[in-house]
Amino acid sequence: MNKLLFKQVDNSPLIVFRIFFGLLIALEAWGAIATGWVKRTLIDPQFTFNFIGLDFLQPLPGAGMYFYFGLMGLFGVFVMLGFKYRFSLIAYTLLWTCAYLMQKSSYNNHYYLLILLLIFMCMVPAHRYFSLDTKNKPELKSSSMPNWVVLFIIGQMWIVYTYASLAKLYPDWLDGTFAELLMRGKAHYWLIGDLLQENWIHMSITYFGILFDLLVVPLLLWKPTRKVMFWISVFFHLFNSIVFQIGIFPYMSLALTVFFFPKAYIHRKFLKFKPFYSDTEVEVPRLAPYFKGFLLVWFTVQLVLPIRHHFIKGDVFWTEEGHRMSWRMMLRSKSGSVSFRVKNLNTGKSEYVKLQDYLTEKQQQTLLKPDGIWQFTQKLKKEYAAKAIPAEIYARVKVSLNGRPPEYLVDPELDLTGIEWDYFKHNEWILSQAESIE
Repeated sequence: MNKLLFKQVDNSPLIVFRIFFGLLIALEAWGAIATGWVKRTLIDPQFTFNFIGLDFLQPLPGAGMYFYFGLMGLFGVFVMLGFKYRFSLIAYTLLWTCAYLMQKSSYNNHYYLLILLLIFMCMVPAHRYFSLDTKNKPELKSSSMPNWVVLFIIGQMWIVYTYASLAKLYPDWLDGTFAELLMRGKAHYWLIGDLLQENWIHMSITYFGILFDLLVVPLLLWKPTRKVMFWISVFFHLFNSIVFQIGIFPYMSLALTVFFFPKAYIHRKFLKFKPFYSDTEVEVPRLAPYFKGFLLVWFTVQLVLPIRHHFIKGDVFWTEEGHRMSWRMMLRSKSGSVSFRVKNLNTGKSEYVKLQDYLTEKQQQTLLKPDGIWQFTQKLKKEYAAKAIPAEIYARVKVSLNGRPPEYLVDPELDLTGIEWDYFKHNEWILSQAESIE
């Protein structure tokens, strides 16, 4: 095991990835400002749906979030250049993780993946060559890295892709229903909009998506199929970038392929000026037993977390319990109607909440999910309590899943002020589709 993990190998793939990675995370942060994402998601809303239990994580007031993301972008450039590498990467990791946890109206599995990659990059010696750190401190320079670096990233990406493939094995994906719904919103695209409405395109997306996610890692690892799989990956990720406009992540996925090619090939293509490390030395660190324990815990969590919904009562597509951080990417479409009614117990009169006074249009979509209903109820409950007004709160939420007729998500006659949120089990106040009231 020590030889497998701690054998020293050439670090060219890691150095090349650091440069791509730093550039991409800088573009992610500054792009969030340039595209208006920061304004729409963190500045305009007066209330954000943070991850439950983390209410202390709130956006900075005024223009503070512009400076927040601007600073993140600067740290990304520092990572690319290998300048104050550890500090810059740890700072970016903390800032990005806090931004991720302080809102979930714009939740994306890729944002969670970036957290995992940031943690990985905090651990690895990616600044030990072709960096400003080695220019300032030549004694840092090294042309090798431990073999666990490559094994770690390959294992992590295998988990991501495999679970993404397995999650697609459900009826609405397999019969092309969801692909059709997904492409319906792309009909206005120039040149390709009409093409994306064709049934054969929907079925191609359906089965190509399953097979690509399932096979990409094994076929990149196998020499006879590696280059073909790389070019298929280029097509796949560029298609996703153009059609779904999901930021840096198609390009991050392509950058990660440097770990699948022979180190000599990456060295020859990108870093000819660097000495190639070809020794077979094994350097076992003093804390090796603890590090092995960390790897065991890390990969156990990564394997278990995506399947937790199987141990929670109900359909995850409907309840959303166990959906996040599970590589369940672009699998379902939800639409519906929402209204909240507050009954003043002093007067016996009821009034409907003007959602637009509290939430942006994007945030109102979060109310189609149970945790969003619970969090918004807590906000209203606190607001009325601050006015010393005893109140009952009711929600009429009808949800359509993948184009089906809308059904009630919660009982419209249930006073929501008395419900609790269970972090680990099914919340019984969520109606199943079979229980939904007509």
